[in-house]
Amino acid sequence: MNAVITPAPAAAQDAPGGKQIGDVILDVKNISLRFGGVNALTDISFNVREHEIRAIIGPNGAGKSSMLNCINGVYTPSEGTITFRGKTFSHMNSRQVAEMGVARTFQNLALFKGMSVLDNIMSGRNLKIKSNLLLQALRIGPAEREEIAHREVVERIIDFLEIQAYRKTPVGQLPYGLQKRVDLGRALAMEPQVLLLDEPMAGMNVEEKQDMCRFVLDVNDEFGTTIVLIEHDMGVVMDISDRVVVLDYGKKIGDGTPEEVRNNPDVISAYLGTSH
Repeated sequence: MNAVITPAPAAAQDAPGGKQIGDVILDVKNISLRFGGVNALTDISFNVREHEIRAIIGPNGAGKSSMLNCINGVYTPSEGTITFRGKTFSHMNSRQVAEMGVARTFQNLALFKGMSVLDNIMSGRNLKIKSNLLLQALRIGPAEREEIAHREVVERIIDFLEIQAYRKTPVGQLPYGLQKRVDLGRALAMEPQVLLLDEPMAGMNVEEKQDMCRFVLDVNDEFGTTIVLIEHDMGVVMDISDRVVVLDYGKKIGDGTPEEVRNNPDVISAYLGTSH
């Protein structure tokens, strides 16, 4: 992992709703990603400021998930750099990204279906557990005290997500919307500075979407977590995002406030077709 120190970012600013937005915490510059002869991403640049909700939108196949995969180390960009808190990297692996404070949920749930809600969320504490496997298995001395402390954190997350009644239920027995909450809880258990959410409301009904919107806003407001969000529901994006970047066929076609993006002719064309 090679890193260089970059100059200090621009000063903090206020979001339209009065929320204090901090300095740039994540800066993506000239990212390109190729698979053989296929260009998944082409020269993408945008930044994310501390404490904001930054949405990435675009039609299917636009490269949104590929962009998140580059940020959290699943893919190695063919070109470009990613700067996190003043350190610039050409590539990081997923563990390094997690250790630096970036957590991720996935479009397709990857929960442990036979394990309880509590144990699934507890798995998000893995990087913070210091005891070795033997001491963890024996649950003696410092290992036991450490496990108790981690379980207290997990219980607070369960309370926050309002899933107390399901804490001992195997995740595979829960409705889809509640499984999405558990997935969010597991990411929150990492205590991330930046949370990457890949379509957290996909497949939900209206009521479930409203609940998830509330949790995302509360995570951003109460925990101060910076959020990068991929979402297809434009109503949700326009309601909860501070800024939006728009991709189409792996290229950036728009970037700005929700209102600016809503009125961008290139974005309108990408979503509605040029005939409109």
